[in-house]
Amino acid sequence: MAAGTTPGTPSLLRAMNDRAALELLLTHGPLSRTRIGRLTGLSKPTASQLLARLEAAGLVVATGTDGGRPGPNAQLYALNAGAAHVAGLDVTPERILAGVADLGGELVGSFELATAGSRTPVVTQVTEALGEAVKAAGLEPSAIHRVVVGTPGAFDPHSGRLRYASHLPGWHSPTLLEELAAALPMPVEYENDVNLVAIAEQHLGAARGHEDFVLLWNEAGLGAALVLGGRLHRGWTGGAGEVGFLPVAGHPLVRQVTRANSGGYQYLAGAQVLPELAAGLGLEPEVPAGADGSEVAVGTALLARAAATPEGPYRELLRSYATALATGLAALVSVLDPEIVVLSGAVISAGGEPLRELLTSELADLAPSRPRLVAGAVQERPVLRGALESALATTRDEVFDTSR
Repeated sequence: MAAGTTPGTPSLLRAMNDRAALELLLTHGPLSRTRIGRLTGLSKPTASQLLARLEAAGLVVATGTDGGRPGPNAQLYALNAGAAHVAGLDVTPERILAGVADLGGELVGSFELATAGSRTPVVTQVTEALGEAVKAAGLEPSAIHRVVVGTPGAFDPHSGRLRYASHLPGWHSPTLLEELAAALPMPVEYENDVNLVAIAEQHLGAARGHEDFVLLWNEAGLGAALVLGGRLHRGWTGGAGEVGFLPVAGHPLVRQVTRANSGGYQYLAGAQVLPELAAGLGLEPEVPAGADGSEVAVGTALLARAAATPEGPYRELLRSYATALATGLAALVSVLDPEIVVLSGAVISAGGEPLRELLTSELADLAPSRPRLVAGAVQERPVLRGALESALATTRDEVFDTSR
């Protein structure tokens, strides 16, 4: 509650009505005064005062008329998407992808900065990528209310150091967060990349309307995001969901996890096992023209081919890989009992519906609970999209609060 307001006071009630109207415009798009009044339960005079107040504050704009109704055309009002902007960064060892979105969630500018092999300091890389995205949006840095940075691993909230991501060069300095805060003119938040994919699915994709779900991500590494009671569960050090380290029977344990090694669930079901499975079945891996030949590219190609011809050796490839994925996933769902599991990432997505059906069957044999397995719906830039949605959630709370 804002300072100077008490329960039931006119100023607080006005702020509550303002917020309700802004949420309706965000959800439904342009609405007439009459429609806003009906949806909020406000009288016409009160709805008119509300819209005048929000228009004067720059949060609402008049936008055409409702020409589809009989009688005089009603003035329509829309959320002023330009009232605030946010930014998001998707960081990998190869590049930084930066994007800017308006208050309505539309991507209005982006920029990709290649960083593989670069010796440029991380702070310089971040400011350059962000600055170019802001420029592409036609804005000044001062127009950005907040930026959310997505990285592999997670920044430990107690030490401020990046953990679980030894493969991300330059991001492990103990003073990095302070340096970034000093270099950027807006508030900066940090989040694990797979957690951001879960946020994107929760707000825009397959997990909308679900309070308890697990997202299983499979690209260069296996990762998971845990959403419990509608909120991300990050863990004490930010490492919840680092399932690549999960011990699995019959496979090497990951020891001294801060060093590069192999074992656990990643060793069993990561993209790197697919060429081995294929070779054992007499299948030759095929790398699409233009692909980089990485384990992810080869594994994705194999699963895409298997999904298109799910018979013979390719059927066995899908079945073997489904068993591998289900082995680790069974441990997760046995502990968490989620409503759904969202399957995401290029590798697992390449297997399509045939892999999902086999994985569902295998999981039903291995786990006491049987959550529904669904394909992720946010396919384009999911980490960046999640970063923007995370930044927008906080920024909308601030901008929509007219009691300040």
